[in-house]
Amino acid sequence: MQLKVEICGVNTAELTVLKNEQIMALLEKSQKGDKAARDQLISGNLRLVLSVVQRFSGRGEPMDDLFQVGCIGLIKSIDHFDLTQGVRFSTYAVPMIIGEIRRYLRDNSAIRVSRSMRDNAYRALTVKERLTNQNQREPTVEEIAKEMGVKKEEVVFALDAIADPISLYEPVFQDGSETICVMDQVRDNRNTDDSWLDRILMKQAVEELSDREKKILALRFYDGKTQMDVAREIGISQAQVSRLEKGVLNKIKKNL
Repeated sequence: MQLKVEICGVNTAELTVLKNEQIMALLEKSQKGDKAARDQLISGNLRLVLSVVQRFSGRGEPMDDLFQVGCIGLIKSIDHFDLTQGVRFSTYAVPMIIGEIRRYLRDNSAIRVSRSMRDNAYRALTVKERLTNQNQREPTVEEIAKEMGVKKEEVVFALDAIADPISLYEPVFQDGSETICVMDQVRDNRNTDDSWLDRILMKQAVEELSDREKKILALRFYDGKTQMDVAREIGISQAQVSRLEKGVLNKIKKNL
């Protein structure tokens, strides 16, 4: 039994595909006011919309919504296509459909960013796509910035601003028995319950030292001075500093 994939109530397995000659003939009729030709152009290019929509399938947006927005882009491309330019309809329609979907995603983003930042981001995406097709490789940030005539920092900030937020519980690795989430990779390993307890115990242990022992500890492990430097500053021999330092560390270990 053949599987059917439906989107917006349309069975995509039954979508028709028009040849370029048919499209050009229908476009000519449509621009003369033939509504039936316009409707036939729309239904005959829904597969083109579907292929574009699939590029945005990982954005978390319902595919039905993206398909409808893509159809708006298709209709706009039908109504504004210039027959005198001598280009294929798909060459003109695909960027129009992509632009319509990107505007929708931009205006419905969960994170609100400035209009200028969003415009820069989608300009950068457009330049990136063009350079990728042109050079058959993904361009660097510097290349995108140069093409746009802006600093590379502006490109980075703009693209980060429209990046889709993800849940901290989003799985990033799973081997069947253990799942690692985003939270596991970004969690604060320093401010855990154990580390707080260690800090409290360390503070209590240091408070029980004498003033000279505290000074030696600070000079050696906070200021990074050598035992000879500490000896000169305190006015004792290096051997005494070594002995006192060892005694301080043993006292702290004992208290901990």
